[in-house]
Amino acid sequence: MEYKFFNRELSWLSFNHRVLQEAEDKSTPLYERIKFLAIFSSNLDEFFRVRVASLRSLLNLKKKSRKELDFDIEKLLGKIHKTVVKLQKEHSEIYENEIKPLLEKNNIYLINNHQLSKSQIDYLNDIYYPQVLPHLMPMIIVKKKIIPFLRTQRLYLAVRLSTKKTSPTHTGTSKRKRYIYAIVEIPSNHIDRFILLPKESDRNYIIFLDDVIRLFLPRIFKGYRIHESYAIKLTRDAELYIDDEFSGNLLEKIKKSLAKRLSGAPSRFLYDREMPAVFLNYLREALMLNKEDLYPGAKYHNFSDFIKFPNPGVKGLHYREMKPLSVQNLEKHNDIFSTWAKRDSLLYYPYHKYDPVLNALETAARDPQVKSIKITHYRVAKNSRVVNSLIKAAHRGKKVTAFVEIKARFDEEVNIKSAEEMQKAGVKVLYSLPGIKVHSKIALISREENGVMKNYAYLSTGNFNEVTARLYTDYGLFTSDERISSEVEKIFELLESGKKNFTFSHLLVAQYGMRKAFIQMIDNEIKNAKSGKAAEIIIKANSIEDTGMIRKLYEASRAGVKIKMIIRGICCLVPGVKPFSENINAISIVDRFLEHDRVYIFHDGGDEKIYLSSADWMTRNLSRRIETAFPVYDPELKKIVRDIIDIKLNDNTKARIIDEKQTNQFVQRMNSVRHRSQYEIYDYLKNRSTYGRSIMKSVSV
Repeated sequence: MEYKFFNRELSWLSFNHRVLQEAEDKSTPLYERIKFLAIFSSNLDEFFRVRVASLRSLLNLKKKSRKELDFDIEKLLGKIHKTVVKLQKEHSEIYENEIKPLLEKNNIYLINNHQLSKSQIDYLNDIYYPQVLPHLMPMIIVKKKIIPFLRTQRLYLAVRLSTKKTSPTHTGTSKRKRYIYAIVEIPSNHIDRFILLPKESDRNYIIFLDDVIRLFLPRIFKGYRIHESYAIKLTRDAELYIDDEFSGNLLEKIKKSLAKRLSGAPSRFLYDREMPAVFLNYLREALMLNKEDLYPGAKYHNFSDFIKFPNPGVKGLHYREMKPLSVQNLEKHNDIFSTWAKRDSLLYYPYHKYDPVLNALETAARDPQVKSIKITHYRVAKNSRVVNSLIKAAHRGKKVTAFVEIKARFDEEVNIKSAEEMQKAGVKVLYSLPGIKVHSKIALISREENGVMKNYAYLSTGNFNEVTARLYTDYGLFTSDERISSEVEKIFELLESGKKNFTFSHLLVAQYGMRKAFIQMIDNEIKNAKSGKAAEIIIKANSIEDTGMIRKLYEASRAGVKIKMIIRGICCLVPGVKPFSENINAISIVDRFLEHDRVYIFHDGGDEKIYLSSADWMTRNLSRRIETAFPVYDPELKKIVRDIIDIKLNDNTKARIIDEKQTNQFVQRMNSVRHRSQYEIYDYLKNRSTYGRSIMKSVSV
């Protein structure tokens, strides 16, 4: 039987469309809609820097090698181009037709350089000379002679000029004067992209830095007549292409590659769609771009800057506050190990505070009974409290080991910097393993108690990052259960030794049997379904792309296993299609928090197995990474995870149906009852405290 699969890249674009839907949703507060426009733009930038750039690199393969691919590169790039142009147009329409009018209804006016009053021009004049001018470096463009280098992701104004003495003409006159072309970088890396102008009456005025520079173009190009200017932006290949390196000093290679990232091959040239064709053609030829590099956009680029769009003090434009819930005993420094030792504790961020993780590490750094701390780092915050705790622990003479994954894309520099800081303090730093990434999120604290060493383990679906823990949904498990803590210790042994002869009985570890274990559990559901027993699989993940796992789910569906999926991003599985996936239903939830946790549930004849994991079902996670999936053994904690999953499956407000055509239709309400899972989960966890049903019997939430 021939199975269907969604293309990974087009499926990702479908996900980004769901992000755009949040910007379009009138029930979303205005400034949150603006934020989703920014997220959409940021997502698309990374897509071109990595995925499209990688695809474009395949065009350099010889014909024989290209024939061995299971897809047509040119055709796929054509579909991507068509889809992106459509989405960018929709993005522009939402901004122009919905966001700007709503801002004005709230007395917030985003004005351009032609709409300024004299007093506003005077105000900007005072800003321009000391703050803007020092960062401006105008450059003339002359084909084949003066070719400026456009830095990736930076904003520029492309300007068409002529000398004041002679105006250019497009008629057949005897002395035809040619236009002069130039570019000016918009220094948004030095100056805020949005400038708040003095308030007039009850009106608040904001102007783009782009338009401030447009206002002063005559001063920048003295002696020239300014005819027109348009925003442009070049996105370059940002992939380091070192994931499979097996030899040499990997750290040094990454450091050298980071510099090359800034000068990678072009993957997208974004330009204002109002730019005349003759202007665009000149730029394309002068900058030596290909036609397929060109993507029409709006007047303003780098919408990701709208994350910092200023609010001049207008209330009611953001989500209502959802103050993270406390877990008091875990937040108390003095008795955290007592709580940790009594029973497993499960927190769900950002509904719960991240403080217990930070407090645990800070307490461990101070506690004289703690002898060693081991931890994995994939993405840490800048000025990380986690890193600071490890440094303090090392200063106090404890054995501290940190495995730092320096191949974490776009976080390489932060990770290298934090690793070097820890090394200086005496932390034993282990760097990336050649050929694979370490994506597990685990920590192990060894403490001497009554002359015996006791291990305290922390496992999570998300990074040790106190910033993203306020935005991403992730589980964190505190456990001293020897079944789990001893196997966490094994993971650190294999990371330190590089040995391959490790086996695991409780944890599922990629490279060490994770894929095989998942397949066995699916096979068990298939067996039960064929025997007429209840059989069900529930998967919550960011992405599912691995064809082997998808084929296995198709096989389970054909056997009668009921499969429910909540997939935020890439979903290469095609659900609800006879005869291979009619028993598979899939939804995607995009809301105020990023759905980041991974949960795998197998019915197992009524004795459900529940695993929380750092791993998606993508080939890279299952085959080229060290990942961890950890079981939830405590019955009460299992019920909490199951209840949360059921709340998500019942969402009829922010859930979209993943169907054969990827239309992103919202789940239809069967009645007037509105279910918004992220809000219901918050209330659910809050009520457990109210009614004394805490996440831990001895701990109040």
